[in-house]
Amino acid sequence: MTPLSEYQRRLDEYQAAAQRHAALASRIGNARLAVALAGVFLFWLVFVHRGASPWWLPLPIVIFVVLMIRHDAALRAQKMAQRAVKLYQDGLARLDGSWPGRGVTGAEFEPADHPYAASLDLFGRNSLFELLCTARTRGGEETLAQWLLHGASKAEIEARQGAVRDLQPRVELREQLALMGEDVRAAVHPDTLMRWGTAPPVGLTVGHRAAALLLPVCTLASFGVMAATGVRIPFLVALLAQIIFSYRMRPKVFQVLSGLEEPSRELGLISSLLGRLEREDFTSSKLLELRGSLDASGVTPSKQVAGLARLVGLLDLRRNQLFAPIGLILMWGLNCSWAIEQWRRVYGPSIPEWLRTLGEMEALLALAGYAWEHPEDRFPEIAEGQTVLNGEELAHPLLPPGRVVANSVRLDGTQPLIVISGSNMSGKSTMLRTVGVSVVMALAGAPVRAKRLVVSPVAVGASIRVVDSLQEGNSRFFAEIVLLRRIVELTKQGLPLLFLLDEVLSGTNSHDRRIGAAGVIQGLVRRGAIGLVTTHDLALTHIADQVEPRGVNMHFEDRMEDGQMRFDYRIRPGIVAKSNALELMRSIGLEF
Repeated sequence: MTPLSEYQRRLDEYQAAAQRHAALASRIGNARLAVALAGVFLFWLVFVHRGASPWWLPLPIVIFVVLMIRHDAALRAQKMAQRAVKLYQDGLARLDGSWPGRGVTGAEFEPADHPYAASLDLFGRNSLFELLCTARTRGGEETLAQWLLHGASKAEIEARQGAVRDLQPRVELREQLALMGEDVRAAVHPDTLMRWGTAPPVGLTVGHRAAALLLPVCTLASFGVMAATGVRIPFLVALLAQIIFSYRMRPKVFQVLSGLEEPSRELGLISSLLGRLEREDFTSSKLLELRGSLDASGVTPSKQVAGLARLVGLLDLRRNQLFAPIGLILMWGLNCSWAIEQWRRVYGPSIPEWLRTLGEMEALLALAGYAWEHPEDRFPEIAEGQTVLNGEELAHPLLPPGRVVANSVRLDGTQPLIVISGSNMSGKSTMLRTVGVSVVMALAGAPVRAKRLVVSPVAVGASIRVVDSLQEGNSRFFAEIVLLRRIVELTKQGLPLLFLLDEVLSGTNSHDRRIGAAGVIQGLVRRGAIGLVTTHDLALTHIADQVEPRGVNMHFEDRMEDGQMRFDYRIRPGIVAKSNALELMRSIGLEF
């Protein structure tokens, strides 16, 4: 069974199911119409024509109600099948490379001053995040984003790898989680619910609860007395007392409900996801640890969250126009707020741990989905005690399988620098992004598109996509040197640095560029960093000989065939022997 065949099989089954449910819903709809018409005819027959017994009237009503229930069930089943169809269409799109634009871009998670996020296309359309993310909650999205932005320790990486291996074959689990709840993206920030759960008590006491129960009873009882005897004073006194008490309690009610209204819309989904994960049997230590954190409080989180969702649902009855007058008399809002406050007092402190666990579970499931869809990818080996990056046949995960070209690269203490030369469009920048994305995925706990990858925990700094700012008055050169400074500062933060510099200092003149680039790169290597530098300026290739220990030169080639530039995107040892700029200009008809 391959991912392609399994996704196609499931897609075919759900497409057929969607058609069956649609046809069934149509037949039931027609039957409802027929029953309704028959009921009208029967009504005429009984009350106008006097030709039938009134005892026949309940029959079409009962049949109509039964058909209405069955019609709603058929529509729900059709909607669920259609969601499953989309789920597997998206899966097939990820397999054939047509996935950009179908997923969550995660653009809001990209920090403005991150040392590699923009250069490595971590977020946005056609990004690594869009390829990986299948989370249903905002907490899951945030957790995955943080894993891509910040590498983990060796122990944590290996724990995540074990969890991903455990989850990798569980296609049924990922399907069930994807189809739970409504077909909407959970957008509420988890911190909102966490702050609500851990906020200090508002001071709703048992006395307040007793008053909220007794005052409506007194009001209703005195109303009955007024209706029976005509004595109004007890009713007016009770009603006035209830109004004054309700008014004075409004600030406390508002304080209880403040911060809950927005996340309350997702409580049902959170409860369903937690409940499904609570029922799953895991084997990896990481997943067992996460399950243990859910069970640590001695309660079942999914049931408790579902209980809070029910309380919020009862509270929302206040907005029903028919129930609102009754709710005012019964002091419904205050009574529900007291119950919600009691729930928060008991279970609120556990909310951060529940959401953190759910977020980690969703992030691991996202990585596991990628691992299952790419069975040829390999889990990297995490080295310790030395700075190393040894990748055999590395390939970029965002490129379609039919177009991607794999290359190998080795960096360590004896060979800390590779200077890659080559003409425009030959593959230099893609090589840097391939190395960078592979390391980011490795340090997040994911498999990588490679025959083999050995990497030590490193900080990553990349200067590949540098953009000037007209609004801020910054040139490209200024933006680049600011980014380079940020990369240099990473060498002071403990972890060894992997630097990826594309066409370094290309925004200035060749003389200053040679001196500045050599100084920056030599300084990085002296601080124990390893990295790759690309250039089409052959004068910069001598930097490899100027660092200690010495770096190496490698290059990409091109050739002109039938008036068109051809590239094989294979990296080779040594310095490129020729440039394609003039030939490329001539090939598009630019005369000079």
